Amino acid sequence: MKPKLTLIGAGPGDPELITLKAVKALQKADVVLYDALANSVLLEYCSPHCEIIYVGKRGHTRSISQDSINFLIVEKAYEKGHVVRLKGGDPFIFGRGNEEINFARERGIETAFVPGISSIQALGAADIPLTSRGFSDGFWVITGHKADGSLSKDLELAAQSTATVIILMGMSRLPRIAELFAKAGRGSTPAAIVQNASTVHQKVGKGLAKNLPQIAQSNNLSNPALIVIGDVVNALRSDKFTQLKSAEIYS
Repeated sequence: MKPKLTLIGAGPGDPELITLKAVKALQKADVVLYDALANSVLLEYCSPHCEIIYVGKRGHTRSISQDSINFLIVEKAYEKGHVVRLKGGDPFIFGRGNEEINFARERGIETAFVPGISSIQALGAADIPLTSRGFSDGFWVITGHKADGSLSKDLELAAQSTATVIILMGMSRLPRIAELFAKAGRGSTPAAIVQNASTVHQKVGKGLAKNLPQIAQSNNLSNPALIVIGDVVNALRSDKFTQLKSAEIYS
């Protein structure tokens, strides 16, 4: 028995958005440690003999510590063999996946990584492209909640650019984010908050950057959610396209 860790991105929430490589790893796993943001439907790919352990972590709530998860990975790898760590989105985008891999490697465990579709890429399900010709030439992806509770200084720089700004884990900082963009002269920039992107529970609120707190309140939006600021929020037409029947097209 050779201890092994496979770190897997579960995608943004829609269980059909997981990769084929990730599914194959789940099928071969001896143990799966899964997060709160990983869709539990994906566990149906596991074998009947697989040990499944919930190690859910959500912001601002009491949960298992990262240190405890790291030790559990090592313990189970040496006890049973192949451990799969199933994390929401992509584990290398604010997912602390590198910490888990480094911890395992330092203790002699073979590791593998399977990327996942990030929640930022799921914004298309809310009709919001990350870039669009004539609207945005690039995008920033920034955390809204550093370990010490402060905002990233990069957000001040992002507020001065014309690129799309996507903020993860920023719902508790909406007033400060709105103030920052207003101060940078971008308070009237289109903004959106997307909750549970790509899932059947998806909710979207739109408005202006200076009104982010009001957008959240009026649409009853909370975590897990993404904050998007930029002209791309209105890049796609909102009217419905009526498809013509083939007989009408060729008549």
